[in-house]
Amino acid sequence: MNEDNLMDCSSNQKTVGLLGATSFVGSCLLQQLVRQSRAVVAFSRREIQQAIPNVQWKKLSRDSRLNLSARSSAIKAENKIPFWICLAPISSLPEYFELLEMYGVQRIVVLSSTSRYTKNNSSDPTEQRLALRLAEAETLVQTWAEARNIEWIILRPTLIYGLGRDKNISEIAHFIRRFGLFPLLGKASGLRQPIHIQDVADACLSVLQTPASVNRAYNISGAEIIPYREMITRIFSVMGKRPQLLSIPLWLFKAAVRLLRCLPRYRKWSSAMAERMNCDMVFDHIDAERDFGFKPRCFKLTSEDIPA
Repeated sequence: MNEDNLMDCSSNQKTVGLLGATSFVGSCLLQQLVRQSRAVVAFSRREIQQAIPNVQWKKLSRDSRLNLSARSSAIKAENKIPFWICLAPISSLPEYFELLEMYGVQRIVVLSSTSRYTKNNSSDPTEQRLALRLAEAETLVQTWAEARNIEWIILRPTLIYGLGRDKNISEIAHFIRRFGLFPLLGKASGLRQPIHIQDVADACLSVLQTPASVNRAYNISGAEIIPYREMITRIFSVMGKRPQLLSIPLWLFKAAVRLLRCLPRYRKWSSAMAERMNCDMVFDHIDAERDFGFKPRCFKLTSEDIPA
């Protein structure tokens, strides 16, 4: 398959299938695809009434995955979708292998996470299981694709932030707004590389259009490496607040987390999050830069990146 295939004038060659279209990254990528005048078939488990030019919405359900082999012949050649981006959790993708095959998938970009590396030795069993699921799902995707001669690309972003909708920076901002301070474990000197949502969306689209990048997995990270403490300080600053950082011991952090988990917003918090404040979580993106021109921005928060 050559690079011209993606720019072919036929309608199906310009169409992109999007799984997880209403996800955090999906909503951003959808806008970029529309700006490029691409036709998009957007799949979501939710009923979507939103009318967007060149976007056809399809609701995913258990019934939509049944009897696929009997229905595949009903999809005409001009309705095939060779190119796909999956922004739904990678562990859920195997549920849709048959759906993808029915639509004639030829190349697919799948979003995973560097959590497969940073949480595999976590003190929290739940986080360990997450890391294991990510690793197993990546292997399953590769095995499935290679057995069917489908080109695959896996992207593993670091800490994603942006537009006030993420579960990282935005959650910290919510905590600061509610309590007026932020607790840190020790020096909180662990290094981070936050990556903006738009850079993740750009990477998905760029790598989809770069045949030289197929059958590879890439770590993608932000352009700036900063200590965890500095990251929190910048969140205070963009919120117009004087940083109030409270260094506390681990035993007190564990007690505080147990209390916080009584509140719905913090039910997934764990003391392992505090332990990682002093661990470096840095991943270079040299391969991505070389292979598909990945050029992320530095960590420069704006008011748009903080929830209202």
